[in-house]
Amino acid sequence: MLLTYASNEYILSKYSFLKNNMKLLLLSLLIFLPFDSNGYDRVTGLDFASRSEVIATNGMAATSHPLATQAAISILKKGGSAIDAAIAANAVLGLVEPTGCGIGGDLFAIVWSEKDKKLYGLNASGPSPQDISIKKIKDLGFNKIPPYGPLPVTVPGAVKGWEILHKKFGKLEFEDLFEDAINYAEKGFPVSELVSYYLERSSEVFTDYPNFKKIWMPNGQTPKKGEIFKNPLLAQNYRDIAETYGGAFYKGEIAKEIVTFINKNGGVFTFTDLENYSPEWIEPVSSNYRGYDVWELPPNGQGIAALQILNILENYNIRDLKFGSAEYIHLFTEAKKVVYEDRAKYYADPKFSSIPTEKLISKEYANERASLINLNKVSKSVDAGQIEDGDTIYLTVADKNGNMISLIQSNYRGMGSGMVPDNAGFMLQDRGEMFSLDINHRNSLLGGKRPFHTIIPAFVTKDDKPLISFGLMGGAMQPQGHAQIIINLIDFDMNLQEAGDAPRIRHVGSSQPTGEKMNDGGYLSLENGFSKSELEKLKKLGHKLNYDPGGFGGYQAIMKSNGVLIGASDSRKDGHASGY
Repeated sequence: MLLTYASNEYILSKYSFLKNNMKLLLLSLLIFLPFDSNGYDRVTGLDFASRSEVIATNGMAATSHPLATQAAISILKKGGSAIDAAIAANAVLGLVEPTGCGIGGDLFAIVWSEKDKKLYGLNASGPSPQDISIKKIKDLGFNKIPPYGPLPVTVPGAVKGWEILHKKFGKLEFEDLFEDAINYAEKGFPVSELVSYYLERSSEVFTDYPNFKKIWMPNGQTPKKGEIFKNPLLAQNYRDIAETYGGAFYKGEIAKEIVTFINKNGGVFTFTDLENYSPEWIEPVSSNYRGYDVWELPPNGQGIAALQILNILENYNIRDLKFGSAEYIHLFTEAKKVVYEDRAKYYADPKFSSIPTEKLISKEYANERASLINLNKVSKSVDAGQIEDGDTIYLTVADKNGNMISLIQSNYRGMGSGMVPDNAGFMLQDRGEMFSLDINHRNSLLGGKRPFHTIIPAFVTKDDKPLISFGLMGGAMQPQGHAQIIINLIDFDMNLQEAGDAPRIRHVGSSQPTGEKMNDGGYLSLENGFSKSELEKLKKLGHKLNYDPGGFGGYQAIMKSNGVLIGASDSRKDGHASGY
């Protein structure tokens, strides 16, 4: 899609020489461009700027950082599988984008195996340490699990996730996948703009935490945009992981560093917590939305919330409501509120509680829940359904043999817990903060239990064939974002890149799996690009509007279409899609 006139006006305002010498030329050219007098694209009816999709035949990668995308493409060109390339990209991202991911965090993936003609799901989220309990947390004076420090740290699952993904789908040697990450960590790389910004923000929280300054503030401040940054400790961590097939992280020197450090700072980890950890292969679940099968992973993640939202909205003629209309935004927001009450009550670790996943994603249940939506008024509170018996990086890769992987990985709260083990170049996650201290809640804290999880990969098939591998980062934004991507593609006829660049809707304030209840309707955060007249309509319906910059997530996607691969990457992030 070409830039709208409004976007060109912005460019002209920023560059005076263009403004003075080219404005008349631009205005004269507009009569030949497909825009009406209001700046709307006459072809698609959309009024936002979007760059082109990337198209290739042999392989495609889309990540949130250029160096990670290039690492993935390099692996594909060497004959590696999509899964090999994803692991290599994830390792690079742990170095270049530590504000969103790292080997101290968890991982989830959906893999299309062309050989088997089916999808595989991987849950590589780690449990709480065996010796932790609600009583221990409360005895320390807490009425909820703190966000930072040793108490919210759970077993990191990412490295073990890499190991078993590679064992099942890898083609190259495991060690070969870490060459780029180790090279960049030792020799340095230029820090990108967004990562520099988020590192500076993180330093406001973590400056006084052990080892943070040593790793990310070696010169007394976090690196600025374009500054060369090195992380030699992480290079050694990666080398140890590569040479031992991940064993060093769970049974070797890295494991010892983690346990010693956590316990020295007041935690309750044991070596057994790491040594006994194993990810789980699980069956993805799906719901059909207007002829397309949308796939997510079942709880302990929140992926089925996207399916529930889509099931409710399938009852309405979204296409006629038009993208950006107050009617559509209101309907979407109210459906989200209804679904997130179920999310707060039912989504948890299925090894410890019975989770009614099949019922939650059924069309019949969606029809029941849709009756709660008032098209003319905002809901202040919603009850969960009564059922018989709860920051991040995303990447996707496709290879020339037809395999595709949708992978998401995170430390939670951006960088994580603040806990950086001695002799390590990474921070541990703080996913344990998501546990409830209510002993009767499905998501209650127990030793060895996995917490409710926010990170979710997604996939779309059509007629039992792979179509789109996609994901969207951003905590509670993720199911909202997944549903919006699908709606943009199917109901509003956007292409793969437009579907991600379109302004997003984000409702904040639903009840939480940790126990907090929504009682005031929350508020609606709308990205720049929606018209003022529609915002006024939303206010009249009772919506409270509050813009949250940076809270709308980041998106990547790959589509298989007519024998070619189409890639898209969010313009809100530093990364890109690339193919060959």
